[in-house]
Amino acid sequence: MQRLSDWYDHPEYYEAIFGTDTAREVDFLAEVSRRYGTGGKRWLEPACGAGRLVAEAAGRGFQVVGYDISEKMLAHARARLSPALRRRVRLHRSRMEDFFQPELEGKVDLAFNLVSTFRYLDSEKAALAHLKGTRRLLEPGGLYVLGFHLTDYERDKAERERWVEPLGEDTVVCNTHEGLPDRKLRRSAMRNRLRITGPGKDLLIETHWHFRTYDLAQARRLFRAAGLQVRAVFDFDYQVDAPRAPREIRLDSIFVLAPGEAAPRE
Repeated sequence: MQRLSDWYDHPEYYEAIFGTDTAREVDFLAEVSRRYGTGGKRWLEPACGAGRLVAEAAGRGFQVVGYDISEKMLAHARARLSPALRRRVRLHRSRMEDFFQPELEGKVDLAFNLVSTFRYLDSEKAALAHLKGTRRLLEPGGLYVLGFHLTDYERDKAERERWVEPLGEDTVVCNTHEGLPDRKLRRSAMRNRLRITGPGKDLLIETHWHFRTYDLAQARRLFRAAGLQVRAVFDFDYQVDAPRAPREIRLDSIFVLAPGEAAPRE
């Protein structure tokens, strides 16, 4: 068995796990934008990864800007775009807390980040900078659709998730482990193992990092500090006709955020 590290260096295997809901996710985003926002054609994806949602949205006629810190992910994203799609896509290398393009200010109809990448921002300062920066890019009626896993600080067991997906003749097994949250440090230890097996192939890609933790109250305070209002909350089943009531919000949540009271600029 060959051992490797950092699943973000291997976008083809990463996508085998997270690429299964792409069309349904873009359906959901488009309908949320129509119902709650402008329904406009200019979209932005922070931490766009290997570009699966960028490509799907561009294929439906949207103008899409994406950015990511991983050059290997961006290279994969560029390679998947046909010449026709490239005319509707702009990709940049940037950190989430740093991204800003002056020509986009006040012009983005829909920004979105759906798979907890937001929790990589490891401080309140970085998270607030990202949210304020994204808010500056939104149209007055624009939205930021932000999905991530909230934290239950009372849990006493690690959380585990497992997915199995085919990739050509190979099989990709993904096991994710989240340790107990540290309420004081506001973080939890993460481990991901991707096992790829197939004809003449046996790979194990193991990645370790920390996620920042948020319970619902902490998330709401952060949104307010960034000048964003929660318009609706959904689950990761992407059922746009079934928003969650305030007292029924689950740990896996997708927040539909809209510009509210103006937040002070740094």
